[in-house]
Amino acid sequence: MKFKYLIIAFTIIISIVILVTALLPLIFNRVEYVANFRYITLPLLMFMALLLTCMSVYFFINYRLFSLLEREDWPALAYYLEHKIYVKNGYSERNVRLLASSYLVISDFQSVLKLESKVILAKPSVVYKNVLIFGAARILSGNHADAAAFFNSHMDKCEKKDKQWLNWFYGFSLLLSGDFNQAEPDFSSLAVSSDNVLITGLSAYFLHSSLEKRSLNPDKCHEIAENGRQRVINTVKIAGKWGKEADKVGAEIHIAIIRKYIDEAGKWLFSKD
Repeated sequence: MKFKYLIIAFTIIISIVILVTALLPLIFNRVEYVANFRYITLPLLMFMALLLTCMSVYFFINYRLFSLLEREDWPALAYYLEHKIYVKNGYSERNVRLLASSYLVISDFQSVLKLESKVILAKPSVVYKNVLIFGAARILSGNHADAAAFFNSHMDKCEKKDKQWLNWFYGFSLLLSGDFNQAEPDFSSLAVSSDNVLITGLSAYFLHSSLEKRSLNPDKCHEIAENGRQRVINTVKIAGKWGKEADKVGAEIHIAIIRKYIDEAGKWLFSKD
């Protein structure tokens, strides 16, 4: 286990530092060093020992969780977190996020919605911090109209950092549900105003690939798509950097479910045609 070995290595290093520092007064038997040890080095040693103790306690308390995460044993992790949340009432943001993500990995979308209904009663703020995950469950389950309604109803409740992605997934849900007239203005707005290069590129791509041929004003839709495309090219320059931008957030579950569209958008954005 990489995490276990990291903790062991850190513990050994800190222990050696503490031991060597503690023996220095014996090695250098000088009055000025003893005084310096008492007022500066000793408090530092106490702090390091306290830090080591806290890290060790944290590791052993969460050993089971770290072990399951490292093994990627999602069913066992879900079972473990269900006990933490439903039995021990541990509705922390971390626990809820991990449990919802575990359900998504094993395609148990109904359990995600059940979790959401429990969390909204116990700790609503945790739902608002994980809107993208709970919305993703609706998309993956095929309930696209419900996903669009869910994203729209949480626009003013989500975290500020998630706002643009929430807007994008709202448009994406509309697109999947066949509501092209509503999806077009959402993607058009993001293609020209978003400061997130992935959102800009994806919005431009769907305007080009899906909405232009269905638009009431295809010329305008084409123009906005090309403007969004140029904004991306001006920012990331080459296709390789587009992939790196995706990799930076690739571990996020809401990015994972649209990764194939990100790759398709990259091919279009940097194609010569």
